[in-house]
Amino acid sequence: MTADTNRRIFKGMWGAEAAAMLALSLPLMFTNVAQALLHTTDIALLGRLGPDTLAASALGLNLFNACLVFGSGMLAGSSAIMARELGRRKHSVREVRRTVRQAMWTAICMALPCWLLLWQAQPLLLLLGQSPPIVAKAAVFIHALQWGLLPCFFYMVLRSFVAALQRPIWSLLIGVAAVLANAIVTSTLIFGWLGLPALGLRGAGIGSAITDTLMFLGMALVVTRHRHFRRYRLFGRFWQPDWRRFRELWALGLPIGVTQAMEMTVFSSAVLLMGLFGTAALAAHTIAIQIATLTFMVPLGLSQAATVRVGLALGGRDPAAITRAGWTALAMGVGFMTLMALLMWFAPHLLLHAFIDLGDPANRPVIALATSFLAVAALFQIFDGAQTVGAGMLRGLQDTRMPMLYAGFGYWIVGLGSGALLAFQLGMGGIGIWVGLAIGLAIVSTLMVTRWMRRGRLRLVPQRG
Repeated sequence: MTADTNRRIFKGMWGAEAAAMLALSLPLMFTNVAQALLHTTDIALLGRLGPDTLAASALGLNLFNACLVFGSGMLAGSSAIMARELGRRKHSVREVRRTVRQAMWTAICMALPCWLLLWQAQPLLLLLGQSPPIVAKAAVFIHALQWGLLPCFFYMVLRSFVAALQRPIWSLLIGVAAVLANAIVTSTLIFGWLGLPALGLRGAGIGSAITDTLMFLGMALVVTRHRHFRRYRLFGRFWQPDWRRFRELWALGLPIGVTQAMEMTVFSSAVLLMGLFGTAALAAHTIAIQIATLTFMVPLGLSQAATVRVGLALGGRDPAAITRAGWTALAMGVGFMTLMALLMWFAPHLLLHAFIDLGDPANRPVIALATSFLAVAALFQIFDGAQTVGAGMLRGLQDTRMPMLYAGFGYWIVGLGSGALLAFQLGMGGIGIWVGLAIGLAIVSTLMVTRWMRRGRLRLVPQRG
């Protein structure tokens, strides 16, 4: 075989991997965007009720999202396990069914303590030094919102199932339908349309909980009726325990959950610190972080696809395929976030217009702060994309413990520590907190990618045969 032929085969294999990664990740990306749009819609609607209501929704959502992100990390282990089993045997029905059932058991185990925590939102936020009038409003919101947590967890399990089977289009279709349903239901409850009372924050929470429930029911209908999924009989004998798989899910998923929770809570802590600088700073931070969250959904989708593609190659004991899957996902993620960084830097008002009235003089302090926050967000977009795709690549190798330690060091010690130093000791205010977050993300992304590059030396990749 000639060198030219070898090069064509090599390029063809990478091209095929890029096509497979794109086909899997695109529906996952748009599904993530759709899910993020659920709460973004709430914030956009509540922003019309004034800065105080917007700030209250920020406090409530950040506490709720801390539970949601930890749970999604715990359940992400199911995707890695299903991909591994399908890599070993293409039609591994029993192993996939075991994983889905025990992931749902895990969801129930997580929802119960999360509900107790969220019910105590008001005293917890007061303990953290937040404004009592804002906290009272946030508690009303979160006490309605929290009941959507378990259905959302169940939806995530089923979404991982269809992704592992490389048929994520169904989760996308349901996600898009959920965005439309949420916009209609939530706006009706917030503003009191169709003769209903205007419930404000409480209406936003009820509407989101209803939407989460509808998402799970929609996915349940798909996996029980569609011919590609129904043979797995996912809900049959649901009560039957499988402690071995349950323990495996927790061993793999707990570090992922802790990793994602540390990332989420460091941003939540930034919200609490931002609240110390006043309502305008908190409202500006809320808008900027929602924009950054929306852009993050794309590399998150690539991360989820990388977990599946790397996991399939791991199950097939194919080191070359592992390499192609990982680097392809990383290149796509970093490339997209570079484009988003340019948009945030050069056209921030285009993004802000969706969240706040730019022509209202009362909003000028919020607009000025949000613009400066987006400038810093532009700087950490690339690092944010690299760290989340890197985590997904390592997750496909069943490597979750060291990434958890990297996250703890980078987010909490370096990121939050430097942010607090810049904000309070050096007098940079809210912008200092954002610079600290950027530094933390840079550290974590560097550590994740370095570990991936050393995967052979660390014996994370199996030998073929």
